[in-house]
Amino acid sequence: MALDWLLDTIRNSEIDLLLVAGDIFDTGNPPNQAKKQYYRFLHALMDTSCAHVVITGGNHDSPSMLDAPQALLRQLDIHVLGSVPEDPAQQILPLYRTDGSLQAVVAAVPFLRDRDLRSALPGLHYADQTDDIQQAIKAHYERLAELVGPYRDAGVPILTTGHLYARGATASELQANIYLGDRENLSAADFPDVFDYVALGHLHRAQPVNNMRHIRYSGSLIPLSFSEIEDSKSVTLIDFSNFPAQPDISLLPVPTFRKLRTVAGTLEEVTQSLKDLAKDHESELHDWVDVVVTPEKVTSDLQSTLYGLTADLPLELLKIRLNYREMPLADIEAPEVQLDELTPLEVFEKKCTSVERDPADVEALKMTFLELLQWMEEQHEEARNTTNTPT
Repeated sequence: MALDWLLDTIRNSEIDLLLVAGDIFDTGNPPNQAKKQYYRFLHALMDTSCAHVVITGGNHDSPSMLDAPQALLRQLDIHVLGSVPEDPAQQILPLYRTDGSLQAVVAAVPFLRDRDLRSALPGLHYADQTDDIQQAIKAHYERLAELVGPYRDAGVPILTTGHLYARGATASELQANIYLGDRENLSAADFPDVFDYVALGHLHRAQPVNNMRHIRYSGSLIPLSFSEIEDSKSVTLIDFSNFPAQPDISLLPVPTFRKLRTVAGTLEEVTQSLKDLAKDHESELHDWVDVVVTPEKVTSDLQSTLYGLTADLPLELLKIRLNYREMPLADIEAPEVQLDELTPLEVFEKKCTSVERDPADVEALKMTFLELLQWMEEQHEEARNTTNTPT
């Protein structure tokens, strides 16, 4: 439904260029239904005024999956970069009108992976020098700024993308850093002045970076966690009609297609809240609910009770959590933490702190572990490529 709305918005607003800065999917191996929605949306764009589409991958995307139909999609003026090409010049995309005149230039930058950063600064080993990450990202954009230099006097806007954590932006919830080292990967001032607009992905909340209106996150089309219930989702509309004057930037609110709800209290209170939510339900899709129960006693059938209660209601329980804090200690049997509730880094941290260690040593181990995780992801990606390559 969100993609249908976006399609109608592009059609009604007579958009010329759609710019998406990842993530396209939330996993490197998305289900077939998700891929069908993606390709159907791209195909439907052919019947709109949108002459150009530029899509760059994020840290959750599979570079090879996004890049696979690259040559075919380019014939439709849909430019997809799941990974950084060996020749940096291939990231520079001059976009032309039907009459052959230049309309805009995009320096398309997907999520910069380990191999991309190491090639930016030879000898980079950021397990020892975390500042090199920021320098490598900055160097990548500076190189692209040199490559777009010849277009600077062409009288057209020059745009770029990025998938990172920029200093001066805030997340709806604690989002794990996608690089080692400092949480903020780059500051707004680190983007070269040649870029008239910087479209960023990674953070789900729509916002400018450090109050610089031409450097911003569009955010996600839909809430991706219950921490985003209060966030206003939008897409960013950029009007360069008066170029080289500053662009007119406005936000187009995205309607709420499915409501996310959180209810908390005793089992009796939660039961009543769920019934009240069902009475207030208005949307076509079932509401998704996060339930936090403070049990009056330890019980083993609480989940089945709640699922049974909502079986015939327009509600879908996505999370059921127990809050034992208000129960007498004597009544509590400490629940075991489920492995699927922890990230790999959290599991590693628990292992590191299971014995007494110097905090500095723990931080060094975490950095090495994150580097190993990224290396393993790249190895799995290469293995998938080999398996899926026809012979």
